[in-house]
Amino acid sequence: MIQALFTDFLREQPLSVVLSGQAGKDDFIRMRLRPVLSAGQVAFQAEEFRGKQAFHKNMDASQACAYLTELMGTAFKQAQAETEGWTASVLVSKKGKISIKRKPKAEIRKPADVLNDAWKSGLAHNRKKNYILEEGKAVPFLVDLGVMTKDGKIVNSRYDKFRQINRFLEFIEDILPRLDRSRESVILDFGCGKSYLTFAMYYYLKELKGYPVRIIGLDLKKDVIEKCNGLAVKYGYEKLAFYTGDIASYEGVDQVDMVVTLHACDTATDFALEKAVRWGAKVILSVPCCQHELNGQMENELLEPVLQYGIIKERMAALFTDALRARILECCGYRVQILEFIDMEHTPKNLLIRAVKQGGPRKDREELQAVLEFLHAEPTLYRLLMEQDD
Repeated sequence: MIQALFTDFLREQPLSVVLSGQAGKDDFIRMRLRPVLSAGQVAFQAEEFRGKQAFHKNMDASQACAYLTELMGTAFKQAQAETEGWTASVLVSKKGKISIKRKPKAEIRKPADVLNDAWKSGLAHNRKKNYILEEGKAVPFLVDLGVMTKDGKIVNSRYDKFRQINRFLEFIEDILPRLDRSRESVILDFGCGKSYLTFAMYYYLKELKGYPVRIIGLDLKKDVIEKCNGLAVKYGYEKLAFYTGDIASYEGVDQVDMVVTLHACDTATDFALEKAVRWGAKVILSVPCCQHELNGQMENELLEPVLQYGIIKERMAALFTDALRARILECCGYRVQILEFIDMEHTPKNLLIRAVKQGGPRKDREELQAVLEFLHAEPTLYRLLMEQDD
């Protein structure tokens, strides 16, 4: 019965289906599936909300049908489905009884082929609208950085970069309420590199949204910094400046509202997070890169059978490191989420730590200390943890 409903849904111009109402006690909170156009073909993208994270994956129709059918009754008890022609709700009771209510929308008098074309065009339209920086509208810094052509088309080989930039701006959009429009907000981008995202931040916040911001980019490469400063002058970005410097020793400002650190290698991420906390930054956005510190310290007799495999230990250390970073930030008074930055298929270093200052420190320092003792490790941020009041 459920499988038949989902089969009809996937065949009849589907719009979306949402599964909710957890059937178990795991962290699978909700799932949303919708059609998308990929290379001119219709695929189905599932967005899984697990704990504080969201994961995405694309499937064909048969895979999507099996996926939805398996989840209903095992992970979820409710479903809401909508197509161009009808809506349906599914409810699975505690005793396993399935109730399905399906009703048609107002009659659509367009011929089937016209409706089908309109539906596919709608998918493409929605896909385009989802981008904060739109395709077809030339953005000067994206043209100069080789992401766009002069007429606003995305360079095929740079499409992943275009998606990454827009994904990052979505995270910026979420924290806009934390930025004060009545005064200039200072934003620091540690390890800015070629500064695709630094320019995108400035363009979005200053040019598109009109926020009074001052953005500083910091990196060790002098030639890259010179080029970025030249581009900032070319575009008339008066409140955007780049400097050569090291994260750990940077003392160029006394107060910062937001700290961004993307792919800063190893403990450079931790130095940036420490700086952000000591400045009292309202927002921290961090995408860690290679992480070796915990990998070199991690020792545990119980876990030794799996830690003997280098690549397994490396990945475990990376995940433990990011989890510890998040929890230490929470102990310092931040509300923290770990989110998927871009698809795993593009890079395994795809987690973003988003921390928003919300008040006083948490009182679970002892729990973290116990974890560190279990791993026989003390990460760079350990000193911040020890400074928090009991």
